[in-house]
Amino acid sequence: MTNRRMFLATATAVLAVSPLARAFAQAGGDRATAFVKSVGEQLIGVINGAGDPPQQHAELTRIIDASVDIDGVARFCIGRFWRTASPQEQRDYVEAFHAMLVNNISAAVGSYQGVRFSVGRAQPRADGTVVTTTITRPNNKPSPVDWLIAEVGGNPRIEDMITEGVSLRLTQRSDYEAFLASNGHTVRSLIDGLRQKAAAHA
Repeated sequence: MTNRRMFLATATAVLAVSPLARAFAQAGGDRATAFVKSVGEQLIGVINGAGDPPQQHAELTRIIDASVDIDGVARFCIGRFWRTASPQEQRDYVEAFHAMLVNNISAAVGSYQGVRFSVGRAQPRADGTVVTTTITRPNNKPSPVDWLIAEVGGNPRIEDMITEGVSLRLTQRSDYEAFLASNGHTVRSLIDGLRQKAAAHA
């Protein structure tokens, strides 16, 4: 190892355990925790509220748009096929992904009536900060849910949710890959499929 590389490696190690680095990590963890608490309370307010389905759908859309990295998650879920899609297909796919996400969450509202949640610790990761929470529904055992939060454009955004060790975006990515493999690897077929699902739950 050259002297320069040794210096850089040593400096990196020192910074990683320095009080300043820990302070930055703590600040990021506090910000992510506060964000998850705010988003969770907003979602619970809609789920346990008295609004009719159209009102709930509109409120959920607003919350999702303000808290989820829609573009980033959509690109992650489609994986390598994003690069092969045309600009128009990319736009259509993100739009269809957004509609599917909102409609799936809206459709699940009824089964989460009376839900409560508590926020636990935050753990920094290379791709963001993981905030642990516990979701409690009537007549169900408490469920641990981890939220992966990353800074996008200077604002915290949800990148993934992990339930019982299972990443939702990795599961979605696997499902999309299987769908594309069975449909000629054409992104347009996935767009059409997402639109049909969204329409069925509208």
